[in-house]
Amino acid sequence: MREILGRRRKLSLRRPGRSAVVTAALTYATEWQWPVLPGVGLRPGIGRVRECGCAHPDCAVPGAHPFDPGLLAASTDARMVRWWWTNRPEAPVVLATGGRAASAVSLPAIAGARALAAFDRAGVRLGPVVATPTRWTLLVAPYSLEVLGELLHNQEWVPGSLRFHGDGGYVVLPPSTTGPGRARWERAPQPVGAPSSGSGRNRAGRPSGRSAGGAAAGARPWLPDVASVVDVLVEQSAATGSTGGGSRLAY
Repeated sequence: MREILGRRRKLSLRRPGRSAVVTAALTYATEWQWPVLPGVGLRPGIGRVRECGCAHPDCAVPGAHPFDPGLLAASTDARMVRWWWTNRPEAPVVLATGGRAASAVSLPAIAGARALAAFDRAGVRLGPVVATPTRWTLLVAPYSLEVLGELLHNQEWVPGSLRFHGDGGYVVLPPSTTGPGRARWERAPQPVGAPSSGSGRNRAGRPSGRSAGGAAAGARPWLPDVASVVDVLVEQSAATGSTGGGSRLAY
């Protein structure tokens, strides 16, 4: 009987459903101690189009931002996480970046793919990378605004399409569904001390680790320092001609 239940549990994680999202949210919150909260999610729109659940028709990040509760409600409490996703099983998993959790840098998908190829050629080890059809997000160790400012001050130009998610910011984590599509791991989380394993994905494109988050249970993912990635990300964002303007400082 236990073997049958085990097979059912594995199958449920392969479908975009409630158990996969809850398991992922609990992994982030309780095992990695990353504060999470449910995103606003999507609602039916015209035809087959799904719109952001917020009141803004031109939302820049449809479905992938906090709304109710707000970002300050992000929690690592298992009971709170279960309650949220029991009431809203399809809600995206939003990570409150900075502090004890990961920070992040995000860029357009085309620039992200080229940046990862450049890192691979240079032998640079990366941490987890979240991919949606429109943007890729590199998770990095927490950084301060002062450190980021010094790094960007050395750049001649910082494309506006390159976004930095530190204290007070947020990013969406797999297996969330947002306006552009489903979030997935392009590079799966690996625990501290684990050797770099290339893309870190299995044949189905899911994390190769044992938990929904992609790393062994109880192991927080290894995260690179933002200084080791920012130069290549700026270069590749500028090289792809991504829209969004630019400035010497962008946060």
